[in-house]
Order: sequence, then structure tokens, then C-alpha cells
Amino acid sequence: MNFDEEIDRRGTHSSKWDQMEKLFGVSPEGGIPMWVADMDFRAPQAVENALRDYADRGVYGYYGDEDAYRAAVAWWAANRHGWQIEADWIFTTHGLVNGTALCLDAFSKPGDGVVLFTPVYHAFARVIRAGGRRVVECPLAVEEGRHVLDLEDAQSRLTGDETMLIFCSPHNPGGRVWTEDELRAVAEFARRNDLILVSDEIHCDLVFPGHRHLPLATAVPEALPRLVMMTAATKTFNIAGAHLGNVIIPDPELRARFAARIASQGISANSMGLFMVTAAFSPEGAEWVDALMGYLDGNRQMLDETLNAIPGVRSMPLEATYLGWADFSGTGMIDDELTRRMHEDARVVPSPGPSFGTGGSRHLRFNFATPRARVAQACERIAAAFSDLQ
Repeated sequence: MNFDEEIDRRGTHSSKWDQMEKLFGVSPEGGIPMWVADMDFRAPQAVENALRDYADRGVYGYYGDEDAYRAAVAWWAANRHGWQIEADWIFTTHGLVNGTALCLDAFSKPGDGVVLFTPVYHAFARVIRAGGRRVVECPLAVEEGRHVLDLEDAQSRLTGDETMLIFCSPHNPGGRVWTEDELRAVAEFARRNDLILVSDEIHCDLVFPGHRHLPLATAVPEALPRLVMMTAATKTFNIAGAHLGNVIIPDPELRARFAARIASQGISANSMGLFMVTAAFSPEGAEWVDALMGYLDGNRQMLDETLNAIPGVRSMPLEATYLGWADFSGTGMIDDELTRRMHEDARVVPSPGPSFGTGGSRHLRFNFATPRARVAQACERIAAAFSDLQ
């Protein structure tokens, strides 16, 4: 596990590296991408071995019998999160954006309102709007420098045509690990407003020391009749290209509705992804994740120190994910000026805050899941780009 290894991803069809110049005008020759949420680290050796064994066979036919895959998903949930799930609760989708879209199709109809606590992962709003539903933005509050729920304000924003709440746990981009009391409050909010609660927990394994992720299904078991859980190995093990996610539905009625939608779409998982995830959800994979989080914690501290040293900038204390969220509003700069300094002066490309919805303006999100030497280089450039504020 050499997380310091620098792997050249340029020219490999990497969204993060090879789309940077087209979208942001920053060349990968010298530019540092800190936007797309994948890591620049090798996957665990067990995953590489599984993929190599598959390739060596030379025959790539249909995958049959997902029992081993489902057992691995259940083993991971039980051993890492204390969550007992049944094999027949698990549906495989082409990633969790696809899983979100399928939930929208199964549990809402065009014109319905779908609640988001913003700022939040930008793909949620994209698929909601593409599906002809209405995005209902309910801004999170900020207390003592971190995001907290403001459910009284959220209640005031509902009009009565909402049918679903998509919840991000741990939160992206703020990095919050929600407490049991907060999870109970969200579940009660959904019950009170008759909302299907879809909990996207893709970052659940990427939690820093001192914090513990609670699956919503275990924290609030009484929510199960309206609860849909979504998990994946893709963020955890840097295998996002597998495009494989799990939609896990304990309630039989909701499960039947979702199964009907899956059947109507003719969806089945790709073989390579199933082999990769089965290998990842293992004791070897667990050891790799533990080492990863220790390494990422060092990167997190380095980025935080750099950002917090810039007058008017505050980096939100991160409890989970490898995505730092920083508030630049104290600098007095508008979003365009922040972008210009990052792209032209620093040649660093973070994710723009406004893309995450209400509450994202004059914020930037930084992916620091890259070798430490590159994080250090990015930090030096960012500090120099804002040195006139010192």
C-alpha cells in the first residue's frame, strides 16, 4: 500500500485529468485536478488480482449467480457497520447516480417535488430535473463552522407535492457524519411529510478517526417502511469506473416496486465490477481502507492548514470523505474571481461551490485523495495565489 506512488493518469480517458483542459482551461501538463471525486491511488491488490484473473481467462461472457457478490456486500455491512442485511434486499445498479434515477422512477412521478439539503452532491439535482421532477432546496445551517440540519426552515419550504427526500450520509460536500439524533430527526421529517427517504451512503467507509458512521437503517429501524439505502464500493476502493452500486431495500412493498422498475429497464451489472467488488469487500480490503484513512488524514491536515492560513477563508472541519469544503466568503471575492485565481494563478482545479446548490456560493471543494507530494504542491500554489491577502 504505497499511497505516495505517483501514477500518471493523463491520456488514460480519466475524467479528472483528461477533461480538465476542455472544461476549465487548465492543462493536465502542470495543472492539478482536485475536482472529480475519484482517487489517484491504486486499488487494493485483491481487486487487481481479481481483475487480472478475469482478464487471463480470455472469455468474457454473461455473469451468473450473484450469491458471492451479495454475500460480500452483506459481510462488509455487518463487519464494518454492524448492519445486518439479507441478500434479497440488494439490487445492483450502474452506480448510485443510476440508483438515484431508478428510485425517482419507482417512487415518484413527473412534477413531484424532491427534497435536498443543500449544498449537496450536484448529480442529485441534475437527475431530478432530467426526470421532470422539481428540486426543493432546503439549505443547511452552519454552526461552529460545520453543517447542521435546519428542519424548521425546511418545513417552511415544502408545498405539499413532495414525495421523496434524498439524503447524503456522510454528507458531500460538507463531510459531516450525522449523529443518531440527527438521523432520527431526518427520519421523522420524512414520516411527517410522507416522503420516501433515500439515503445515499456511498462515503460511509471514508470516516476519520474519532467519528463513526451509523447506517440510517440501524439508527432508525422504525423508518424501514419508507427507507431506501444506497451503498457502493466504488468510492471506498477507487473503482468508480466499475459503475456498480447497491440499492438496498428492507421493506417488501418498496422492494417490489423497485424490482418492477429494474425489470422494466433490463438492468444487470457488469461482470468485471462484480468480481472487483467481491474481492474488495474482504478482510484484505478492510486492511487497505484502514491504511488509506490514516494517509488521507495527513493530507486533510495539510490542506486545512493552508486554507485556514488565508485571511477570510475557513475550511470546514472534515469528519468523512476526501473532499475538503472551504468557505472563501470572508475574502470578499465573488465566485468568478475565486475561479480565476485557482485556474490561472494556482493552476489548481477544485469543484465550484455553486454547483452544489444553495449555500455553495463562494465555496470550493477540494479532492485531496492524491499523493501527498501533489497535495503539498497544490497547497503552495494556492497560498501563493492568495498571498496578496496576507
